Amino acid sequence: MTLDSSYAERNRASIERMRSLAASLTDEELQHPVGEHWTVAIVYAHLAWWDRRVMYVLDMTEESGELFIPEIDIFVNDLSLPLWAAVPPRRAVEIALDEAEKLDRRLAAYPRQLLELIYDYNPRWVVRALHRGEHLGEAEAALAG
Repeated sequence: MTLDSSYAERNRASIERMRSLAASLTDEELQHPVGEHWTVAIVYAHLAWWDRRVMYVLDMTEESGELFIPEIDIFVNDLSLPLWAAVPPRRAVEIALDEAEKLDRRLAAYPRQLLELIYDYNPRWVVRALHRGEHLGEAEAALAG
């Protein structure tokens, strides 16, 4: 599949959505439940962790010149939950925005051929707006009640 270059704009828009939501929330709202175990702040900590994972994929793929797929299963969310919950809410937002911005800059400058290998394996590793949007939507819905 050919990578559509609109991924960069979609990713940029997702960061703006992250920033806008965070700026509109009180510290209390950052602690608002999202589902059974998460809070809005945990959504941000989760996004930061997974953006860092993609950065690792980019690093290792570029280093080797071929697609690198880390062996990480979904259970990592459950194992990470206590750590994410311990991060102060505003700090979780700062970390998530910082990681998202770093990753998007890296994606924009990444070698196109290698980026397409990664995209073909998992579009969500390139179009970060997909993952970010999913969880921001959950947080917004929870806040709306």
